[in-house]
Amino acid sequence: MNIPDRLTDLLRRERSFFIAIHIDPDGDALGSSLALSDALVSLGKEVTLYSRDPVPEIYRYLPGWERVTNSISNPGAQISNLILIDCNEPDRTGLEDVKFRHSAVIDHHETMRDFGDIKWIEPSAPATGLMVFYLIRALNAGITSGMATNLYSAIAVDTGTFRYSNTTSEVLRVSSELVASGANPAYISKSLYETWSDRRFSLLISVLDTLEMQGDIAVMHVTQDMFRATGTAPEDTENFSNFPRMIKTVKVSVFLRELDSSSYKISMRSKGDVNVAGVAEAFGGGGHMNAAGCKIKGNLGAVKEALLKAIKSKMPDA
Repeated sequence: MNIPDRLTDLLRRERSFFIAIHIDPDGDALGSSLALSDALVSLGKEVTLYSRDPVPEIYRYLPGWERVTNSISNPGAQISNLILIDCNEPDRTGLEDVKFRHSAVIDHHETMRDFGDIKWIEPSAPATGLMVFYLIRALNAGITSGMATNLYSAIAVDTGTFRYSNTTSEVLRVSSELVASGANPAYISKSLYETWSDRRFSLLISVLDTLEMQGDIAVMHVTQDMFRATGTAPEDTENFSNFPRMIKTVKVSVFLRELDSSSYKISMRSKGDVNVAGVAEAFGGGGHMNAAGCKIKGNLGAVKEALLKAIKSKMPDA
């Protein structure tokens, strides 16, 4: 990977960094940012790691997760060096009126934004965690067992634990190095997939009851009432959008999460050459060709109708 010299120069030269990740953080954002934070600290830097939303329970096995803060002691203060991880604009982090002297973006999403003094965006990279692995190596910071666990988790989450089409020989080679450095694949897989609470499983059952098939498009949703009835929270829906992909005939899986009575957060997953990133971008969102998201205002029926129309227009045979 072609790491910008300006990025490594910034990380070597400056002393203090503010790392921010996207709202509703996933394993790639968390694992990548935790690993980079540890590497910078090992080089004598001061690092604040910010997430607007709490770390989901499913990711609280990641070493150092408790260092993630969702508060800023002095919102009006200038942040010397802002680093965005796994996203490419401050709005995606929930930061408002941020002042900074330098800014850098480390991201792998296809939908790019014009932000950052330094931009390192690799849409072909399977995970931001893979990029951060090479960045840490370029900084000559040793990879500890904790960093290996975080990076392996980041890569595993964004490759579907090496099941998706973005699983390359490079991904497997790097993951092998991370295992040699202390990552435990069995422990990580168990933490990701076999530690659900009874409440979360009850929520999944409720969500699957909403499943509708629109040809080769699967649609399901979750409401605030369903969260209340099961004692769960939005973070408990992590990976729900992937379940309909198990159906052989499904090309696109759509998951709608009610934010309030007039808006929904959309997660889309697709197979093959159906570009859901293009769909998400049409609604102000973004992501990857086979995994993307956005927010849409409207009631459930109207949102479904708009989405289905947009998705069908992106189908290869449309």
